[in-house]
Amino acid sequence: MLVDFDSLPDSSRVWIYQANRTFSKDELVTLRASLEAFITEWTAHGQELKAGYELPYNRFIVLALDQSQHAASGCSIDASVHFILALEKQYDVSLLDKMNVSYKQGDFVAYKSLIDFKKMAKAKSVSANTVVFNNLVTNKGEYKEHWEVPASQSWHSRFM
Repeated sequence: MLVDFDSLPDSSRVWIYQANRTFSKDELVTLRASLEAFITEWTAHGQELKAGYELPYNRFIVLALDQSQHAASGCSIDASVHFILALEKQYDVSLLDKMNVSYKQGDFVAYKSLIDFKKMAKAKSVSANTVVFNNLVTNKGEYKEHWEVPASQSWHSRFM
């Protein structure tokens, strides 16, 4: 069951997929339609899942699921991963590669390999104050408060 992302409780589970590039305006139209179709049909053991999505910075896909009614099952999580894999092919974009870091450079969202980010930290090109995206947050409350934070407040701090 597709619901507005903002209406979901802060306890809702989130999955964040970062793209290696920004989606175009035309891509965003079809991406929204695909996300809405998927979420409308998303189930766990035959039960509708109450979920929503956001596309922050036209670069991230954030799925949120209210598990107070029905929790995600292994099969429903597999279905979402297969859906994301299909999006990767459709848009020729990387969404599942966890060995990359997204961070802000002014108003721009940069995307680097973890190796390059470590090198940049060593060279002081990024600092503890650099705003990073902590895609390891697990619920909507953490997402709102701890997703977009200075590197010093994230797992990225180990490189500073």
